[in-house]
Amino acid sequence: MENTYPDGDNYVCADCGHEWPLLAVAASDDSDDRIVKDSNGNVLSDGDAVVLIKDLKVKGSSTTLKMGTKVKSIRLVGGDHEVDCKMDAGSFMLKACYLKKV
Repeated sequence: MENTYPDGDNYVCADCGHEWPLLAVAASDDSDDRIVKDSNGNVLSDGDAVVLIKDLKVKGSSTTLKMGTKVKSIRLVGGDHEVDCKMDAGSFMLKACYLKKV
């Protein structure tokens, strides 16, 4: 984010006004280990197989990913959508809360 600045013990976003602590940012930058959990609380790792727990509409497309679709060899990435995967319909970034480990 380009328009952030430190203010006391917090960082502040000038665009939206959101504030977060300086220490939490420093701690997350130091560790490359991130824990991603599925909808049942199971820890996911690279190469796991997962199943979709609900139908997901693909934004900007008429495609719908159906519940029960099995996805093999996932890859964990940083950001809002933690799981990168390839399916028959293409490559997608998914949130772990819509997945169940197989």
